[in-house]
Amino acid sequence: MALPIREQATYWGIAAVIFIALFWFLGDVLLPFILGGAIAYFLDPVADRLEKMGLSRVAATAVITLAGVLLFVILALLVIPTLVNQALQLVKVAPEYAREFANFLSQRFPTLLDENSTLSQSIHSIGETIQSRGVELLETALTSAASLFNVIILLVVAPVVAVYMLLDWDNMIARIDTLLPRDHAPTIRRLASEIDATLAAFIRGMGTVCLILGTYYAIALMLAGLQFGLVVGSIAGLITFIPYLGALIGGSLAIGLALFQFWGDWVSVGIVAGIFALGQVLEGNVITPKLVGNSVGLHPVWLLLALSVFGALFGFVGMLVAVPVAAAFGVIARFAVQQYQSSLLYRGMSTGDDD
Repeated sequence: MALPIREQATYWGIAAVIFIALFWFLGDVLLPFILGGAIAYFLDPVADRLEKMGLSRVAATAVITLAGVLLFVILALLVIPTLVNQALQLVKVAPEYAREFANFLSQRFPTLLDENSTLSQSIHSIGETIQSRGVELLETALTSAASLFNVIILLVVAPVVAVYMLLDWDNMIARIDTLLPRDHAPTIRRLASEIDATLAAFIRGMGTVCLILGTYYAIALMLAGLQFGLVVGSIAGLITFIPYLGALIGGSLAIGLALFQFWGDWVSVGIVAGIFALGQVLEGNVITPKLVGNSVGLHPVWLLLALSVFGALFGFVGMLVAVPVAAAFGVIARFAVQQYQSSLLYRGMSTGDDD
């Protein structure tokens, strides 16, 4: 006999409170495990594909691990130092670019912008703010990331957790399935399947899209000769998961920098603009349909709300879990709406009698 709904709600409520409390107090400790779990979830389809090709789970995990180590070494030696240096240089030259922009406007539109005007002062203030806040933010990030403890946690513990979870992923899922309440197991499985489809569309699908476009933008802009091409490409790729925003911000930043660097060389400016135009064509017609398809994803507004709320409550760890929690809430909300629309509360007694 199933427990009454009130008792079930009490038990689930107590479990939720305990989970939130543990997450609140142990968030920093859980960081490598959450990050390792996210990596394992992202790579599980790759391991499954290798198994279908004839490899054992151990061999598939070993191949993925070796490839990951090789990629990390390449990034650590070639990409990350250049990215950090370009970011620092971009922040430092922001006031100079702001002054040049103000001078350009004063020459072209002298009545609009004089030295004592509000617009002129605002432009100079923006440049100084970017420099002061940007340098402070980068130095804080680099200082915190440079501590020995954090390096060990992020570079050793998280990958080790990812390897073990990837190796035992299918067994963990089967074990969790055996612990589901028997009365609700079919419903939980269905909801979990829908959550997995949403996460797969966003984390695996859009994550891969962001990686591909970020790499394309960075390489193309550097080949075009843009001074801060790697930073701009990385920013554009990172926020590609928000439709149009990645191209808008990245394109505006790249074209603005190109105007300062290549003023008068309109061919180079056009090449930079064409890089982002081609990226949008490839994303909309090739990359996103191929990798994401028609899977139900996360609405950008819902995602931004989840990132903001969980980031404010739990910091960086909260931002990591914001996506799966947002996906779960979205699926549960749709399920609740379906239950409501099939209930007498929504349909009424007369409609219920007709059916």
